[in-house]
Amino acid sequence: MIRKGTSDDIHAIMGITSACATHMIKNHIYQWNASYPNKEAFEKDASRGELYVMEVDAKVIGCITLSDLMDAVYLPVSWRTPNKNNLYIHRLAVHPEHQGKGHAQKLMDFAKTLAIKNNYSSIRLDTFSQNPKNLIFYELRGYKRLEEIFFPNQSHHPFYCYELVL
Repeated sequence: MIRKGTSDDIHAIMGITSACATHMIKNHIYQWNASYPNKEAFEKDASRGELYVMEVDAKVIGCITLSDLMDAVYLPVSWRTPNKNNLYIHRLAVHPEHQGKGHAQKLMDFAKTLAIKNNYSSIRLDTFSQNPKNLIFYELRGYKRLEEIFFPNQSHHPFYCYELVL
């Protein structure tokens, strides 16, 4: 089940993202760290009504943020559609114990359904260039890789921007 996330879900989400960060580091993927993702980002997501959580057996096992607000870091990117009426995906996470079972796919399908229902022209996101599974995950769903952006507090490696035109 996927539902709107609330501030009551943030403790569980922080446990999920911490477990994901640990799992990625074990696999030499230094995408998330102590500064990101953080509690404040999820609190803001929840307050804006942009946070969604996935539950299995009444336990939160994943999350995704769906926003129509464009972060400033995306301004220089040559997107495939105009910078209006776009949906942005942030902070997609599924607890490592539940990965490989199609839950991330369901969260992405949920995002696409919401975007189509609300007449967005595209879905945009970024993902870490050093996370090969993520790159394949998005490309298999029809997302096109565009330009690189950098988050210096996270890594000296770039993040790739992706867009799916609807």
